Amino acid sequence: MKQQNDNRYLPKSYVEITTPDWVKNATIYELNIRQFSQEGTFRAVKKQLTRLKKMGIDIIWLMPVHPIGELHRKGSLGSYYSVKDYFGINSEFGTEKDFRNLVDAIHQKGMHVIIDWVANHTSWDNEIVIKNPEWYRKSRKDTFQSTRWRDYDDIIELDYSHLELRKYMTEALKFWIKEYDIDGYRCDIASFVPIDFWENARAELEGIKPVFMLAEAEDKDLHRKAFDATYNWTLWNILHQIAINNTSVKTLSEAYLAEHVSIFPKEGMRLNFIDNHDKNSWEGNQYSNFGDAWKAVTVFTVMMDGIPLVYNGQEVGLDRSLEFFEKDPIDWKPHENIDFYTTLFKLKHKNQALWNGKHGGEIVRIMNDRMDQVVSFVREKNGDKVLTFINLSKESLIVQFDTFFDTGIYTDLFTTKQQIVSETMILNMNSWEYVVLHN
Repeated sequence: MKQQNDNRYLPKSYVEITTPDWVKNATIYELNIRQFSQEGTFRAVKKQLTRLKKMGIDIIWLMPVHPIGELHRKGSLGSYYSVKDYFGINSEFGTEKDFRNLVDAIHQKGMHVIIDWVANHTSWDNEIVIKNPEWYRKSRKDTFQSTRWRDYDDIIELDYSHLELRKYMTEALKFWIKEYDIDGYRCDIASFVPIDFWENARAELEGIKPVFMLAEAEDKDLHRKAFDATYNWTLWNILHQIAINNTSVKTLSEAYLAEHVSIFPKEGMRLNFIDNHDKNSWEGNQYSNFGDAWKAVTVFTVMMDGIPLVYNGQEVGLDRSLEFFEKDPIDWKPHENIDFYTTLFKLKHKNQALWNGKHGGEIVRIMNDRMDQVVSFVREKNGDKVLTFINLSKESLIVQFDTFFDTGIYTDLFTTKQQIVSETMILNMNSWEYVVLHN
């Protein structure tokens, strides 16, 4: 009895799911099939897999591959997120065989693939509108309605109080794992769908194979039994305010990082990004979002705790917002950004301090005398160590860092030169300058 009582005081892991081992140091690439090439097809994507692998990409996230609704369609091609058939392939992109070949090719490169899943709503002409109209939410007029308080008139919202809808959607999720051997899902507005649905779906998918699940949501509770990773909208917003409005870096350290290291479950992962299809299509490209600061904030998102995302086109300096409902292919050209990402991801892969979730080191603050403008921290794991110093301001600064606990000889990631770190280190830092040292 005594032992039983003592067990009440044992620490328990908040996260009850197991993330696949191949995610431990992974990066993610969001791929907009329509705009990824002139052809806009699965076959065209295959041609660039070698380049993506060389750049350091591990997980390919394909935006929705399903047929798009025609009724109330936006633009001439419609939104990927207006799904007409959960079991079908969008013929705009190719055939079932083409998709299967793409998944196989991604696996052959040693990468993994997840597809976008839209569980909250469907197009107006999805087959279940006719077969099971009771599965949809109704307005006060007893008509189908868009997502409540949002004006998305090309979609109508599902009602997860219906057991049969839950069965249907779970079987659809299982279908793509069984039939095409995909490795998981990025789930659109996941927090709009009941968490108990996701928890059960995760358990059923795990009965087929280990999967990676990414939620477009920030809710901590989603990590418990459903999702490996969630979005980091809060970090994006803070970095954006620092870059554009010269907000104090203390909003990052004291309002965000302090809470992150204290509250967020270590086994979970946050998706770190400065661009994705939402920000790109609604608010402009990476440069208008972050201006001259974009490289500095990108370095931060890769060096800190979390799984980094690249949105297609960032690696070639995408300088415009991509059209969402029309054809608007990316202009692929040589660009310095490719080497920039390759350098960052090479270090992430080999240095355990930068690995994801429980596999990586905690982000620990290094004190400096410009705390309102400069963020500095160390991460360490199994003897691997990375020191990061970033001037997140428009000013050139002379900064003194307290590196008493981190003395030694390091390699500068971007110059490849050796640097001795003593108990106190002084750096002359230009605006938005960053220094990454690793052992």
